[in-house]
Amino acid sequence: MLDIDLQSHKPLRELVYEQLKNQILEGKIAPGTRMMEVNLAEEMGVSRTPVREAIRKLEKDGLVVIEPRRGAYASEISVQDIIDTLTVRSNLEALAASIAAEYIQEEELAELERITDLFEEAINNGEVDDMVELDEQFHRQIVVSSRNKTLGQLSETVQELALRFRYLYYDDFSRYRHMPNEHNRIIAALRSKKPEIAADAARIHTDNLKQFVINEGSTAFKLKRFE
Repeated sequence: MLDIDLQSHKPLRELVYEQLKNQILEGKIAPGTRMMEVNLAEEMGVSRTPVREAIRKLEKDGLVVIEPRRGAYASEISVQDIIDTLTVRSNLEALAASIAAEYIQEEELAELERITDLFEEAINNGEVDDMVELDEQFHRQIVVSSRNKTLGQLSETVQELALRFRYLYYDDFSRYRHMPNEHNRIIAALRSKKPEIAADAARIHTDNLKQFVINEGSTAFKLKRFE
């Protein structure tokens, strides 16, 4: 299940941490899964020490919960967790779009169009991994176009939180066939060079998803509505 690149120049504890983190974010280690040091160490071909260090670091990230006498588990995700993340993401992406509208170049707009075309193709083909990756690329490109490093750092943290449940809400990709149209509206708003219009387009896009989660999340994600 797990493998790491032992040829990398990064410290082993960092390689183990990154691998486990990616597995949790991508849903390959499901919420509630027990993180047993011995088993993980055997599967990754390492000693228990870097696994133990990685689990402690993942606890600080909120991706693992360590309970006395019960051990470590991949943290659960509630519908409220998703709503909280989308609330923050909505405001950050609106800010990013408003700033990007002032600075974005034609080649960057063309890149957003290219990503959107590929995204629509992935939806039509039911390629979930590509859908998730291209959706991330689209929103990351807008942040890059804002040329604001602080915003980039904050956005990356929120993107990681969102990644964990993107694999859940993309399980039925038919719900998201409208997303390329929303991406195109954001591109048009950015091309207008009007920050307020760009911010509104970005905010509406994320708020639509948040409203879906509020309305149908407990059924769509097979999660508890609120914790």
